Amino acid sequence: MFKKKKITIMMLIAMLVVAFTACSTDTTQPQDQGDVAPNETKELVVYSTRNETFVQPLLDKFESETGIKVLALHGGDAVINKIKEEGRNVQADIVISNDIGALEHLRLEGFLQGYEPNGIEAIEERYIAEDMSWFALSARARVFMYNKDLITEEEMPKSILDLADEKWKGEFAITRGGNGSMIAHISALRNEWGDDKTLEWLDGVKENAGAITQGHGDVRRAVGAGEFKFGLVNNYYYHQQLREPNDNNVGVIYLDQAENEMGTVVNAAGVGFVKGAPNELNGQRFLDWILQPENQREFSYASLEVPINPAIEAVGEAAKISDFKVQSMPLRELGKVWADTRNLIERSGLDLEIR
Repeated sequence: MFKKKKITIMMLIAMLVVAFTACSTDTTQPQDQGDVAPNETKELVVYSTRNETFVQPLLDKFESETGIKVLALHGGDAVINKIKEEGRNVQADIVISNDIGALEHLRLEGFLQGYEPNGIEAIEERYIAEDMSWFALSARARVFMYNKDLITEEEMPKSILDLADEKWKGEFAITRGGNGSMIAHISALRNEWGDDKTLEWLDGVKENAGAITQGHGDVRRAVGAGEFKFGLVNNYYYHQQLREPNDNNVGVIYLDQAENEMGTVVNAAGVGFVKGAPNELNGQRFLDWILQPENQREFSYASLEVPINPAIEAVGEAAKISDFKVQSMPLRELGKVWADTRNLIERSGLDLEIR
């Protein structure tokens, strides 16, 4: 009887020890680790199509303020295909793109995931993906920048159609057709004109262009230096050229503003959340962080683009979107035709040509 009682007491003590240990583990683990999840890392991987000089200072700021090390790939337009090629072996957490069409294309192909970040209400709904997997932060217009020493505003062409007119053969510079902004622009033209007219226009532009460059920076410098009368660029390249110590006597034309014309093509830059992000929590932190007003401003001002958030002022000489007629194609629609537009550009031969 005594022996049986002793065994029962020993078993009870053992059970209490186990219970106490479990309770102790449950209550002390959060205290030791705070709110950090077991799989949380101290890294963030960002793929960016934007110019490194625009993006890296912002990433450095995030790293300094959060202690999260940022590993950045500044890969230009090749970033979009890289994300697709990686497939299930996902490396990136965040993608930063100059082109909303490219972000929407990634979403439609299943490479982005939704997240509702703090501060998203500051961005108009039309600049946010349906599932909140991407959102825009800054806008830009497609314009002609011209050299005032070579041509007057009155003499300048006023329509995107004019690039295919033999009158301007050899007088202007453009980027190659594979450039992200060109893809978005040509997508909008396809929406307006259809494929046949767009392909005919591409053939004319390829024939007439005095130079086909790798990027818009090459175009703005050539126009500023007087190598060409004008060039097709995003409006912020005009603002950049105005700030140069030399070769800054340039003007700008917002395109197709007449009553029966389609208006200027506008695109936007933004960020997307990669599906299966290895550092998912840090990706969410970055999206919350980038929407803080001071960081929205830095994202826009680094490239002299116009902030999407109306509460943030644009740079001094930049026209607001409300100041000019805008082509009607919704930015979300760019993603649906992004791949087809690339194919059309390849058919024209303008995709890789540089001269």
